[in-house]
Amino acid sequence: MRRRDFLAGAGVIGLGLPLIARAAFAQTPASAAAPADQKVARLAIYPPLGICRVGSSAEFFYAPEVPGLPALADGAYKDGRDKLKKQAQRFRVYAFNAAGEVLREVTAHEATIEWSVHVANTKGAWYGFNNPLDNGELAPGLPGGPRNQAITDWAQRAKMLVIDPGPQAISGRGLNLAGDDPAHAMVGEFWGRERVRLASLGTDTQGRLVVFPGDGVAKSAIPNNPITNFSDNDGWCDDWCDGPVEARVTFADGRMLEAENAWVASCGPDFAPEIPPFVSLYDVMRDVAFDAGWLPETTAPYSFRRDIYPFFRALALMQWVAAAGAMAGQYVEVGDFSDPAYMRRLADPSPEQAALRASVFAAFRDPEKDVSVEPEQQFKLPYMLGDGVNYAGSPLRWFRIPARQYALLKAWAEGNFVADLDPDAPEPVIGFEQIPLAQQPEALTRAALAPCSGGAFHPGVELTWVLRHKELFRGPFRIARSDKRDPRLIQNLGLLLTPEKAFAGYGDTPPAVAPQMPGDLTRWMGLPWQCDAFSCQQVQFSHDFVNATWWPALLPIDVLPEINYRGVLNKNLPAEERIKMFGARVAWARGAAGIGYHANASYTDGLNRMIYLWERMGVVVSRPGPTDEGRPKGIPETLFVEIDRGSMDLMLNGAPAPGPFAPDDL
Repeated sequence: MRRRDFLAGAGVIGLGLPLIARAAFAQTPASAAAPADQKVARLAIYPPLGICRVGSSAEFFYAPEVPGLPALADGAYKDGRDKLKKQAQRFRVYAFNAAGEVLREVTAHEATIEWSVHVANTKGAWYGFNNPLDNGELAPGLPGGPRNQAITDWAQRAKMLVIDPGPQAISGRGLNLAGDDPAHAMVGEFWGRERVRLASLGTDTQGRLVVFPGDGVAKSAIPNNPITNFSDNDGWCDDWCDGPVEARVTFADGRMLEAENAWVASCGPDFAPEIPPFVSLYDVMRDVAFDAGWLPETTAPYSFRRDIYPFFRALALMQWVAAAGAMAGQYVEVGDFSDPAYMRRLADPSPEQAALRASVFAAFRDPEKDVSVEPEQQFKLPYMLGDGVNYAGSPLRWFRIPARQYALLKAWAEGNFVADLDPDAPEPVIGFEQIPLAQQPEALTRAALAPCSGGAFHPGVELTWVLRHKELFRGPFRIARSDKRDPRLIQNLGLLLTPEKAFAGYGDTPPAVAPQMPGDLTRWMGLPWQCDAFSCQQVQFSHDFVNATWWPALLPIDVLPEINYRGVLNKNLPAEERIKMFGARVAWARGAAGIGYHANASYTDGLNRMIYLWERMGVVVSRPGPTDEGRPKGIPETLFVEIDRGSMDLMLNGAPAPGPFAPDDL
């Protein structure tokens, strides 16, 4: 990411700061003058919501901290032994003055920071998932009964089904740097017999908190208990979790301050970490802050680089993870969003390009139009499914661009934007330390959430629909912690969870969409996690068209396999053969029978296999294209390739053979 890309793209959010003019903001130097008022008025933890990702390897990497940059520059998300590395989330404390200006990051060099984390997994004690409960008549929420209904006593449910290690504290520098010290492990119990490690705590050399996730394991406490459902499986548990992160800071002069709490959630791997979702969890939660009046709205004229370009870039990259993305130009007649010349035309607000802008805008699905009335809307961009997939006649059956983002596209089509793309500006890639201090909290907020999917929520990839409601928050992006709930983390909303109970509560029990307790964010997700993550690979329809997808930016559908990539690079092959290799995509979930939302017969077989195969799935990362003199035209300089795919044979532990091409051929 170029420095200008970050500065132009970073929003002023969550800090109580006034909206700064975009031109001045884009030119803010790293050495901006320090605020005149240096008195610390409050402290806050960043990111407000951090994301861990489970992994089967003992190795780990830190979650992204610079928006737009992947967590690992080398793409080595596996450890060489067919194991996925864990994504650990690092938390920092920032000091602010009374005006909300950032003063500094507070580290262990100037104060004692006592961290406290309380995560839990309450999936087994929660209710079954059918669809989101907040879509009204557009896609009526289907009530769900409690998981593990055979355990009818709620006190017993709390004891058997809630995996709760309790709060754990840590303070100091350089503690548990590798994440493997059992003294800092957060372990709970399921069913009275299964010990489950949800997370581990550590600190870096500056005293910042590091939360290490679990291993991604799923297991049944009941023998001979196969998976039968994409979301709800009794007797099963996994090691996803979430909960509050708190910090008490004591300065050298004896002054003690409690920092505004953050939250951490541990979820599944991102198998295409360099490809952003079309709409992110950051977008969803920012819209909540706009609607609540916590943030000032962005006003026109809009910046092409900041407000419009991310949509087109996400669509361009979809071609590497979904056939529907690769064929978009064929079925909606748009150009190649990855073509710099085409992008320059889209970035031109002049009347000469008005017809092009109008035609591209028409290719996007209008969120206000009913697909059942205007069937052609289903074939618009992006070709992804929505919250209301249960209802064939619902406008929510297909993915709807959020209203604010659609309004931005409409303003762009009308030429109401600033032409500030300038893709050739010679600016260096930046690291976190190069981000101006005033923008570091925002960078951490956005870097944590931008890689997460913002829909469709059925229930989703990492987290789900409840995060689009302000009742969960105490301010922009910051989850509110409940002080009115059962401390055993159980929530009894009766024998059936209805939309009314989710928002209004049940008797003396507060609603589910309200300030949260440990385990509340992840309880809505599939149990165990592998079932839903790999169930919704694609949906088969009877008409002759490309398959619709769910979340290809995190769980790819169609990929360029490494063996084909090696063929593309092979200078001894004829150009036409290399082009064939480049154009041939394969199913990412190949070898795992039954994957697919409407697959027949072997569907549950595939779900059961994915309990064990998930760590063997390939990861899509960027790789250089061919550079030899005979390289075929039309193959880009950078390709996104599925690498490190393991064997789908459960009898084998080794990776498959790399293919017939010798290194000398490449």
